[in-house]
Amino acid sequence: MDHLARAHELLAAHPVVDGHNDLPWALREQVGYDLDARDIAADQRGLLHTDLARLRAGGVGGQFWSVYVRTDLTGDAAVSATLEQIDVVAELIARYPTHLRRALTADDLEKARAEGRIASLMGAEGGHSINNSLGTLRALYELGVRYLTLTHNDNIDWADSATDLRRLGGLSAFGHEVVREMNRIGMLVDLSHVADGVMRDAIATSTAPVIFSHSSARAVCDHPRNIPDDVLAALPANGGVAMATFVPKFVLPEAVAWTLAADRNMREHGLHHLDTTPQAMRIHEDFEAAHPRPEATVATIADHLDHMRAVAGIDHIGIGGDYDGTAFTPRGLEDVSGYPNLIAELLRRGWSEGDLAKLTWQNAVRVLRDAEAVARDEQSTRGPSHATIEELDGGRLR
Repeated sequence: MDHLARAHELLAAHPVVDGHNDLPWALREQVGYDLDARDIAADQRGLLHTDLARLRAGGVGGQFWSVYVRTDLTGDAAVSATLEQIDVVAELIARYPTHLRRALTADDLEKARAEGRIASLMGAEGGHSINNSLGTLRALYELGVRYLTLTHNDNIDWADSATDLRRLGGLSAFGHEVVREMNRIGMLVDLSHVADGVMRDAIATSTAPVIFSHSSARAVCDHPRNIPDDVLAALPANGGVAMATFVPKFVLPEAVAWTLAADRNMREHGLHHLDTTPQAMRIHEDFEAAHPRPEATVATIADHLDHMRAVAGIDHIGIGGDYDGTAFTPRGLEDVSGYPNLIAELLRRGWSEGDLAKLTWQNAVRVLRDAEAVARDEQSTRGPSHATIEELDGGRLR
């Protein structure tokens, strides 16, 4: 059997809904949102992981565009930057209407597939984006944001990050209220980047399925950004979906120490370690020439998916590549055109076509539809929450 040819056929019927792509932030960092300078209708290889031709080649049918802002932006500055990210996604959709379709619901995903367009959704990455305001959370939903990653790399007032020192041990009282309000409005609770205690608290509190938009299996690679087995095992009861990421430093044990050294090198050059501008990439390339990088492969990602399927079940896994949000990608998954290589590897490992359809398309559509159903039920019994962090966490904040 030609597994790659079959992968392309399968993706034509059941395209990938990818949980996380940082193209909006890359556009901000590289060209200040000048879409003429980074026209994704043209070949952007060497500059971006993402352009329209490669999305098509990769069999992408739905994309959650991350409207991420760095955690050194706080308060109103974080909110404003998030709005700018939302604005550029709207501009992309308007600029390329034959390729991209705005999507707000599971039905919109299905309509986009029927039209041969790429459903474009948004996810806000980091609870700092709402500036401790449930009203701001609701406003982001009205603007089209369909998930909120509760933290990014640093703790926030109401939740601990996976990559910061533990402070709360999980969610604060206000953090629980954020989850409840997300359930009420139909916004998915995204648990990538959060500490283990937040994962467990959010799943215990949420009446809707949660997601991990770009996280892999900790049992395969022991990194705090990955999901421990007890949390993966809790997803069937919750209905949630864990979307495996491709970031080598999260999926390949040998890459962890190397990445720490590479990040330190970036800071020594006065650059943020997440910087993916051409200048930053040249510094990365020089470092890599002197210190060969441990290389993740398609098989590395397949190993994570094998484990996640074994623990969580086939109905609770998906894909979240994190393209344009990482300096390095696995061999065979260099950019958004690589998804067929992963599907071909899984076919070689004996995954059925039915299982792969769930992985690529069906699970993501189902989790969004389930969240919409929960929101309808909850809105029939209660109105918006106007609780404040001062009211719920005031003693701790003082």
